[in-house]
Amino acid sequence: MVEVDGHYMHVYSVGKGEKTLVLMSASGTICPSLDFKNLYSVLSDEYRIIVVEKFGYGYSDIVDRPRDVESILSDTRLALKGACITGPYILCPHSYSGLEALYWAQTYPDEVEAIVGLDMAFPESYDYTKGGILVKPYYLAQNMLIKLGIGRFLSDDTFIPEGDFLTKEEEKQYVALGNRLYNNIDVAKEAEEAKANAKIVSSSEKANIPMLLFLSEKKLAGNQELWKKTAYDYINDLDSVTVIQLACDHYIFHYEPERIAEEIKTFIR
Repeated sequence: MVEVDGHYMHVYSVGKGEKTLVLMSASGTICPSLDFKNLYSVLSDEYRIIVVEKFGYGYSDIVDRPRDVESILSDTRLALKGACITGPYILCPHSYSGLEALYWAQTYPDEVEAIVGLDMAFPESYDYTKGGILVKPYYLAQNMLIKLGIGRFLSDDTFIPEGDFLTKEEEKQYVALGNRLYNNIDVAKEAEEAKANAKIVSSSEKANIPMLLFLSEKKLAGNQELWKKTAYDYINDLDSVTVIQLACDHYIFHYEPERIAEEIKTFIR
């Protein structure tokens, strides 16, 4: 637990090695330090793996702070500094955190060695998603139901990640966290800022660094090819990008952790 501006963020670390990989979660992932378990379990034999849980996620505080991409990245960097974890890093973003990873590489290029996209989002992705004034109220309405206890009447599978990689005790922790923080104010504000954050990233020059991109069969706006198109459109003028398509859903590391880990190791070598 690391203090950041008077609040606490959870930084999880496992493994040792010359390279430091920072696993970055999707928007709304309840507990990233557990959600990524089956991936870091097959990477930590060679690398140091870090998971920084943003405010409103996992064991970090819920703080009701601005969730523009600059603020999110500032929190992440301060948490790493507080935990005495230095770069350069190989960023491994999943989904929405792709925006943070790209912005990180644009703003602090000396800190980012490469990006491994775990079905990461690109700025153009948010041209096809819904936004507006109803985003935050929609999330907070769900959070209010959780606060009223409705989550305790739902199946545990509502919260627990797919795949059989958590222990029974970890599953209990995951469900408890889901009943505490699902779609809280920090997650709601993050979703509300998605389109604006995408514009911030797209307005800056791209970082031309090595990338390994895993793409799923995720459907965006009812069209699975649209999600892939936003990735290919972004990378078409970059020099060193490898793309691997996987026939699975969006949380790709729940389904093919061994394949992903082997490809990451090959990429890094």
